[in-house]
Amino acid sequence: MNKIKIERKWAMPNKNTFSIPPIKDFISEELPPGLIIDPFANSSKIGVTNDIDPSYGTDYNMDALDFLRTFETETVDMVLFDPPFSKRQLVETYKRLGKSVNMETTQQRYWTDIKHEIARVTKPSGKVISCGWSSSGIGKNNGFRITRILLVPHGGGHNDTIVTLDEKLQCRLSGFSISKRSGECG
Repeated sequence: MNKIKIERKWAMPNKNTFSIPPIKDFISEELPPGLIIDPFANSSKIGVTNDIDPSYGTDYNMDALDFLRTFETETVDMVLFDPPFSKRQLVETYKRLGKSVNMETTQQRYWTDIKHEIARVTKPSGKVISCGWSSSGIGKNNGFRITRILLVPHGGGHNDTIVTLDEKLQCRLSGFSISKRSGECG
């Protein structure tokens, strides 16, 4: 049975998620040696960074899906996954950059494709830290299991930030199956 460590630490909200003290500490505690990538970096400078907005000074300024596709299969030790939390944030970002929001970028399929790419590029035993309003992480169907969750309540009318740590199971993407009961590769 997969045990999940669950923590709850209050902090003020901040649009720069990784600067929120308990989230910053969580990431610091989990950073592995090796290749770390961040497809939605914003102002973060951890690892190889990408943000569609060039004003953040990231290493790349691509759509996140295109950025993930530049990496070879099973070469990444950690992915930091902090996409816009809501469609409103997505629309605001695209509008500010003079880009149009379309069905492709607002439908669930786009986010499913990103999670598939994250699964493809992450090494076995690699980690993904996801931030958002959901604890679903990258998912069992993508070969991951959640090992740690941090709930960060912000008080007032703010939603909690939910941080999950997913670890990729020790199996290759091609030709593996996952037992529904154990979450292990078979």
